[in-house]
Amino acid sequence: MTHQPSILVTFDSMKNANSGYFYFGKGLGNGLINNNHDRFHLEFYLHQRTAYRFDDKVDILQLSKWHQLYFPNRNKYDLVHITDDMCRLNPAWVNAKKIMTIHDMNRVHVETSTPEEIEKYLQKLRKNIEQVDHIVAISQFVANDIQHYFPQTKDKVTVIYNGADALTVPDGYKPVVAPTKPFLFTIGLLSRQKNFHLLPALLQDNELELVIAGIETPHVNVIIAEAKKFGCLDRLHITGPVSDEAKAWYYQNCTAFLFPSRTEGFGLPVIEAMHFGKPVFLSKYTSLPEVGGDVAYYFDSLEPAAMQQTFKNGMDDFLSRNLSWEIKQQAMKFSWDRAAQQYLQLYEQILSK
Repeated sequence: MTHQPSILVTFDSMKNANSGYFYFGKGLGNGLINNNHDRFHLEFYLHQRTAYRFDDKVDILQLSKWHQLYFPNRNKYDLVHITDDMCRLNPAWVNAKKIMTIHDMNRVHVETSTPEEIEKYLQKLRKNIEQVDHIVAISQFVANDIQHYFPQTKDKVTVIYNGADALTVPDGYKPVVAPTKPFLFTIGLLSRQKNFHLLPALLQDNELELVIAGIETPHVNVIIAEAKKFGCLDRLHITGPVSDEAKAWYYQNCTAFLFPSRTEGFGLPVIEAMHFGKPVFLSKYTSLPEVGGDVAYYFDSLEPAAMQQTFKNGMDDFLSRNLSWEIKQQAMKFSWDRAAQQYLQLYEQILSK
């Protein structure tokens, strides 16, 4: 009988259902289950607060605080895939081949990071990198960051793009906050790095409304101040976190999707919006040009007048060329099945070495 390699995949960062890690874990986890075809014995490592359990289609190992000190299953697995660099399961405690996915190195790009904070972050990441056999970056931008700061990784980094689900809106559904006039939409953590405070400028001299969804931080006060400055506070809707149904409704009904972020490892909301054929307006920073490709519109400058002109020109182009189909085709390049197949192939490659 042929040995079936045993693989542990860590999804312990899925405990917050409103986080990007949750959607990554759910999408990739289901993709691995659906595309495995009995090649490997899969087991998922989950935090006890994670409500989603993959419909009991896979064995689950629950995180324990003692695992940082001693991991009783250290010799059980042929390969361990650590799916983010939080590493609650210490790679040093596992006797197996090890792969680690790195989602971003935003800490080195955030303006408020001090040199001491950056060096501490790099030291911790360097330690984890040294303990694994291979690294996956979720975009070429992240791969370039890794290889810039850790040149020794030159031959052990692979880029595997995340997937994105095509969301649907239930019949007759309408969210609590449902603008009746044309509106622009964005979603994400309301932090300075997302640059949502730049968006009220796009409501000047028009009747458009703006919906911003996501977990709030103190930066929300800057967004409100900018809305007052541009005289559009009555057309600004800050909803807080929203359900998948509400998010899908906003994507389906918005005039355009806006994402001027400065720190993005991938950009999942951009693809979700493109699945609906919506024009997307992005910053030109980090990984966003890889995701948006040639069908997105990019803010070359983040000054209000320049952003207004980019938005006007982009909307004129989108409407005159009817680009919805091309935008949907770009979104379809990113699927969890494709990502899972690439990961499974990588598992085979690493195990064969």
